[in-house]
Parts: sequence; structure tokens; C-alpha cells
Amino acid sequence: MSFRALLVEKSEAGEVSANIREIDESQLPADGDVTVDVAYSTVNYKDGLCVNGLGGLVRNFPHVPGIDFAGTVSQSSDDRYKVGDKVVLTGWRVGEAWWGGYAQKAKVKADWLVPLPDGLSLQQAMAVGTAGFTSMLAVIALEKLGLKPGNGEVLVTGAAGGVGSVATAILAKLGHEVAAVTGRPEQADYLKGLGASRIVPREDVSTPSGRPLDKETWAGCVDAVGGQMLATILPQMKYGASVAAVGLAGGNKLETTVIPFLLRGVNLLGIDSVMQPYENRVEAWRRIAADLPLDKLGEMMETASLEDLPKLGRDILKGRVKGRVVVDVAG
Repeated sequence: MSFRALLVEKSEAGEVSANIREIDESQLPADGDVTVDVAYSTVNYKDGLCVNGLGGLVRNFPHVPGIDFAGTVSQSSDDRYKVGDKVVLTGWRVGEAWWGGYAQKAKVKADWLVPLPDGLSLQQAMAVGTAGFTSMLAVIALEKLGLKPGNGEVLVTGAAGGVGSVATAILAKLGHEVAAVTGRPEQADYLKGLGASRIVPREDVSTPSGRPLDKETWAGCVDAVGGQMLATILPQMKYGASVAAVGLAGGNKLETTVIPFLLRGVNLLGIDSVMQPYENRVEAWRRIAADLPLDKLGEMMETASLEDLPKLGRDILKGRVKGRVVVDVAG
């Protein structure tokens, strides 16, 4: 049986291309134990890299990208899942080292799946996707180190992107004052609609002052940018406050001092969404269903088809994608 997929191929000359192909089910990974009829996937920054063959993430060609998906089990040799079960997958290097969600069928290991959370549809789960899952992990990490409503403003960088949009909506619903950073002034109304209490222009937090400590400003931060922006923010954190680092859109180098950590007890928390244990995944998805205002998902979501993916893969690398793009794989 054949199905449609976005196949990334590499020519003998080293040129990478991405095209819609008909794939036979026998070509799916042989050592997967659950086959899923994929309904929806999403577009993440890492997907942009994989679709374009960048970053060294894809080692073997041809390849099906798509680092997350939601769908219905069609075959299973694992007792935990049966035909008809609704499931979600994020992480585990699916879409990078393993064929992913940009196909109408995926065959994966049962350990990588979680049941679709109560209260979410398959489409809503992918409106959340890896980006929203990462956002929830960041919020949980900040809460564990004492972040509470009323502590002060929580900064969200890259706020108009996928991670930032969901983080803004969750934090606002939980009662936090959210200061949303964006370099796109035209996104101000969008961010305020998600619950941001004020907009911070990117240039205000993109250049370190050169001082080891600045005025205590932020009670917490979800940072999707890294680089100079993170170096600027760390000296501005309140005493004992934490930064959850979730991305590196602004670069992977961090030039700073240890002074904020030593004199203010600031915490820098690395948030990994790829290899999270099953129990953490289930809890994060439970919190998403409870704490993400689902009415906001419609505001941050756009829909796309498999045919749109090559362009979207280029656009997201250039910062031209707003909010969450849900790919209707089955359509």
C-alpha cells in the first residue's frame, strides 16, 4: 500500500531537494512496532533545517522529516497500543534520524508515543506540537524553582514564534504578567491577544550593557533566542529568578559572567524536549490540556498542506512564520 510523503533527497552532486512522493508501506523503518495513520504534523525550526538538509541533522537520504505528529494507530505489535488509539509523538530524533511525520503513515517505537490527552483533538495537539510541549516543560521548570503569579514580570523572548506564542498564552492564563519580546512591531496586537501585558522591542534586550549586573527586572524568563539576548537578560534577572533556555535562534554562544549566578542566585535551566521520560511527557501534556487556553490556539494557528512544506521550511529559518503552523497530512 502506498501513501504520500515529503521526501528529502540528495543528488550525487550533493544538492538537497524536497518533493512529494508516493511511498510504499514496506519502505517504513523495519524496527518500529507501531504504525500510525498520521493526521497532522507541524512546522518547527528544526523541521526547516531538515527539509533543507542543513545543520547536519539528517545523515541518511532519502528521508522523511517532521519532528512531531498526531494520528491513529493502524497496526501495533506492542500491548500498550491497539488499533484505533489516538496518539501523539514529539522528540526522540524522529524526523531527523528516523522517518517522521511529513507522511501519511509513520512507523515508530511504542516507547516514543503518548496517548492523546483528554480534552484535546488531534489537530489541537499539533497546534501545540513540539513547540508548545517545550513551552510547558519550561513553565514547569520555572515553577519548580519558585515562580508564582505576583512575583513580577515574566519575559518571553521570540514571543511571536511557536514556542513563544504558547509560553505567552500559558503564563498569562496562569496569572503572570508577561512581557513579550519581538522584533516585529506588527505582531503587538497578536501577542496582546494571547495575553501579553506589554511588548518589549527586540533591540531593548539584544545588546549586553557590559555591566555584570543590571537593574533587577524579570521574575522569570522563557528564552527561545539564546546568544546575545540571553547574555543581556541574565544580569537583569531578579534575585533567585530563573531563565528557562529553550532555543538558540540568536546563536549558540553565550558570552557572560558568573556574577548573576553568584551574587543573585540566578538559575539558567536547560530545557530538553527530545529525550524526556514518558512520565514527564504525560504530565506536560496533562498540564497543556489544563493550562493552555484552547480558544487562543485558533489565534496562533495556521493550516498548511504537504505541498506547502518546502516553502515553509525556508520561511521558518528566516523568521517569517508566526505562531503555529499545523500541517494537514491526511488531507
